[in-house]
Amino acid sequence: MNLDSISDIETQDTEDTRPILVVPYVWIGDFVRGHTVVRVLRKRWPNRPIDLLTSRLCAPLVDYMPDVRAGIVFDLPRSRLALAQQQALAAELRSRNYATALVLPRTWKAALAPALAGIPERVGFFGEGRFGLINAMRWGEKRQPRFIDKNAILALPDGAARPPEWPVPQLRVPAHDIERWRQANGLGRGPAIALGPGSVGASKRWTYYPEAARLFAEHGFDVWVVGGPGEKALAQEISVGGARVRDLTGTDLRNGILAMAAASVAVTNDSGLMHIAAAIGTPTMGIFGPTDPYLWAPLNGLAATVLQTKSKLSCQPCQRTVCTMNDHRCMRDIAAEEVVEIAQRVLAQVSAL
Repeated sequence: MNLDSISDIETQDTEDTRPILVVPYVWIGDFVRGHTVVRVLRKRWPNRPIDLLTSRLCAPLVDYMPDVRAGIVFDLPRSRLALAQQQALAAELRSRNYATALVLPRTWKAALAPALAGIPERVGFFGEGRFGLINAMRWGEKRQPRFIDKNAILALPDGAARPPEWPVPQLRVPAHDIERWRQANGLGRGPAIALGPGSVGASKRWTYYPEAARLFAEHGFDVWVVGGPGEKALAQEISVGGARVRDLTGTDLRNGILAMAAASVAVTNDSGLMHIAAAIGTPTMGIFGPTDPYLWAPLNGLAATVLQTKSKLSCQPCQRTVCTMNDHRCMRDIAAEEVVEIAQRVLAQVSAL
């Protein structure tokens, strides 16, 4: 979607060059969706540099995000306030002379360093009673239906109506980076299916990746299992599908980005890799069980949204990280043969373009 087609987002002062800091969520999928906020800000202020605060995990994503000047890499502990580290981050932010900070997380801790840095305008929702930390307070968070709406509306003027559509996140991966990655990993040039078997929460993990990998390999596809170190055991289980199945899990998210960019089709759970693949433009199949695609699917759209269709379960969507009802039927009733058949249709449609 062309950002300029959203008439409700108006360009403001083109002479304003004061830098903006965006403090996004740290989960991979949420970080990718934060690029929508960047694109709205770029439309409003074409000449204001935009930086993102990022963890080391998400930092490689910044390299592929258009309109982002820099990523400020700083890992803060999740379980404690870590005041000394907050003060060190504040000193770094102060040195960059930000005029505006958009604090997307609604937590007290997320707003602390921008406040300590004395950034003049600090925009965010009320959250955890953040008076003083947020000085451009927004209200009405609960009226926003989706997570993306709660984030992106902070990039609009206070009181502005939500537009009919938001600009989609973008990740632009150069072709020469993909080629070098293929060569470095000894991968062929044939069509490849990237499988993303991981997710935050066991209930979102589809049951039959090993069987699907075997079927894809039997149909002549290379199969790449993509994920972080937490998916290593899953990758080993899936890799029994044959010599065509490669375990590409690892600690560097850049490897996952390049794998999703190089793949012909990505098949994933509701996960960060799903959002990465969709933002790149790789045809992406998202498998959904306990979560609602309306709320959590990428704005970019999916080549296929795979759902259990034999019968509607009364517990869906439960949004739980662990299944407590119906023995995970929302995922177990999606057959491997069905997913492989849909992927082949997606490939045929792409080839026909």
